[in-house]
Amino acid sequence: MPKLKKNDIMPDLPVTLDDGSKTTTRSLLKGRTVFWVLRYIGCPTCRYDVHMITQNYAEFEKRDTEVFVVMQSDPAHLHEALKDTPVPFRFISDPGMAFYKALQIDPAKDDDELCGIDKTWWRSKRQRADEMGFAHGEVEGTDMQLPAMFIVAADGTVSYAHYASCIPDIPTVPQMLDLLDGKIEEISGENMFL
Repeated sequence: MPKLKKNDIMPDLPVTLDDGSKTTTRSLLKGRTVFWVLRYIGCPTCRYDVHMITQNYAEFEKRDTEVFVVMQSDPAHLHEALKDTPVPFRFISDPGMAFYKALQIDPAKDDDELCGIDKTWWRSKRQRADEMGFAHGEVEGTDMQLPAMFIVAADGTVSYAHYASCIPDIPTVPQMLDLLDGKIEEISGENMFL
C-alpha cells in the first residue's frame, strides 16, 4: 500500500486499544478522527505531546473530533506510565508495529534524520519535555521511529496526512486545531513546533 494522502480512504486495519481490546480503524470512526502516531510512552517528546493533547482535549471535543494516539508501547506499559495521569483519549497499542508498517510510517535511517539536520526543533521540544519532568524511559519498538498524523472523516476519507521528516516535525495542538477549523490546509516542515 502506498503512503496515505489527502482524499485516500483509510484502510480498515486491525488494532489493539490500550485496554487490550481488539477492534479496527473503521470501527473507531464515529465522526472526525485524528490518528496521532508517535513512538513509545518512554520517549520524552512523545510524553510531551500526550500531555499537550490531554491539556487541550476539550478543544478537540468542541470540534466533534476524537483523537487516538498510536504508540509502539504495549498496554501494560501504557497503563504503568500513565497510572497517575488521567488521559481523556484512547491509545492504539502497536508493539508489533503493524499500523506503522501498513501505512508506511518508516523509521529514520540515522540520527540526523531522526532529530533533523538542524537540531533546533528537536532541542526546543526536548527542552520543554525536560522542563515538564518527562525523563527517557524504556524503549519499545524501534527507537528510530518517525511520527505521522492523519485526520479521517467518518466515511474513512483522509482529509489530512502528514509523514514526519524528523521527531519534532509533527503539528502542534494549536496547528491541529487550525487544520480542523479549516484555517490552514497544510503545515510545512519549517513551521512545525514554533
